[in-house]
Amino acid sequence: RCRPDVRVAVTGAQGQLGAAIVEEFSRGHDITPLARADLDITDDRAVGETIARLGPDVIINCAGYNDVDGAEDHPIEALNGNAFGVRGLARAASHANAVLVHYSSDFVFDGEASAPRTEEDRPNPRSVYAASKLLGEWFALDAPRSYVLRVESLFGRASAGRPAKGSAAVILKALLADDQARVFEDRTISPTYVLDAARATRRIVEQQVAPGLYHCVNSDHCTWLEFAAELARQLGIEDVGTRLVPIRLEDMNFRASRPEYCALSNAKLAACGIVMPTWQDALRRYVRTVREDGAR
Repeated sequence: RCRPDVRVAVTGAQGQLGAAIVEEFSRGHDITPLARADLDITDDRAVGETIARLGPDVIINCAGYNDVDGAEDHPIEALNGNAFGVRGLARAASHANAVLVHYSSDFVFDGEASAPRTEEDRPNPRSVYAASKLLGEWFALDAPRSYVLRVESLFGRASAGRPAKGSAAVILKALLADDQARVFEDRTISPTYVLDAARATRRIVEQQVAPGLYHCVNSDHCTWLEFAAELARQLGIEDVGTRLVPIRLEDMNFRASRPEYCALSNAKLAACGIVMPTWQDALRRYVRTVREDGAR
C-alpha cells in the first residue's frame, strides 16, 4: 500500500475534477495543487523543471483542452492540451520515477455500440477533440507506471459552496429556477460523480493496482433525459413532463460529432476491488449537498 506521506502533484487543480482530487488526496498525503497559472502543461520545459523541483511520487493530470466544438477550429491547441502536454508529463514522470494518472473520455469511441464499452474495445474517434484525447491516452501509457482513467458526463463539485459545472449543473439550475431544461433523449451515458472518481483514483494509487487503462465511471447507465428525470424526482419536483424538454442530437447544430451511445463498463475496475456506486446513489448524495447549502 501507498505510504501516508506520498507527495502528490495535481495539474489542472482548479477544475471540476481537479478540485475533487485535491480535496480527496489532502486527507493523508502531501499534496501540491497546480492551477494553470502555476503550470501550463503545454510548456514542456516548465513541466520538466516543475516536476524535477517538486519530486512527486504521483502526478495526477486533470488539465486539458475541453472545448469539443472549439477543437474543430483550433486543432493545435486541442492536441497541445490533450496529447503533447500529456507526453511532457509522461516524460517528467519517467524521469522522476513517479506514477502518472491521466483522465480520458468516452469520446474516444464512435457511439455506435449497443452495450457498455470495455477497455478492450477498439476506439474510433469522430472529432478532433476525441482524437486528441486518444493520443493523450497513448502518450500517458508510455510512462513506466501510469493509469489512464476514462470518465464521462462529470457532475458534482469538490465541496459544498463551490460552483458546479457541466450539463448536470445546467439541468439542476433550470429545475431549481422553475425553468425548462432541454435534455438529450438519445444520448446514453455513464454519469460520473467527481467525488466518486476522486475516491476511486485514491484507492487505485494507494492499493497500487496494475497500471493500465480503466473506466472510472459510476455503475449503470441512462439517457440524459432519464438522468434529468431522476434529478427532478430527488429534488421533489412533480411536473417533470412539462419541465424537461427532450431533444435529439440531430436537432443540434454542433460543430463536432458527439457519440450517441456512450456507456462504459467499469467491470475491470470492480475486478480490482474498486466497485463504483450506481449513478442514482451518487446523484442522491450530490442532491444532499445541494440541499445542505442551498446551492444554485
